[in-house]
Amino acid sequence: MFRLNVLEYWQVHGGTEKRFCWVTDMFLSEDNVYRVMRAGRARWKIENESFNTLKNQGYNFEHNYGLGHKHLSMVFVKLMMRAFLVDQIQQLSCSPFRSMWKKPGSKRALWEKMRALFHCFRLESMEMLYLALLHGFVLPELIITRDTS
Repeated sequence: MFRLNVLEYWQVHGGTEKRFCWVTDMFLSEDNVYRVMRAGRARWKIENESFNTLKNQGYNFEHNYGLGHKHLSMVFVKLMMRAFLVDQIQQLSCSPFRSMWKKPGSKRALWEKMRALFHCFRLESMEMLYLALLHGFVLPELIITRDTS
């Protein structure tokens, strides 16, 4: 026989009410029910914010990587997750990155501006990229080259 517990939590804020519900095999009592609820809410928040970021803010997680050869799809997913990890570390520890991130309004806009600078300029460092996006930069005059072959 397998026992399960159901924990329901109602959050009332102003005139709105939200209901949360968890099913668990953990023993629930008056002593631990609040901690279990807080852990469940924290886990939901982490998962929801992470997946929302991966799907909607430039990482293209919903893209079908299954069209690759052999293990290519998993390689793409692992590279994307590593990029996400680096971005999370930068958000926590790099003040130029945090300041720069606030300017464009969304990560998607930030990534597009970063890509544009990578395509148009030779950058010495990531710090140079961050400072250019944070403080602005002057665009050089467009010079058209012609292929004489």
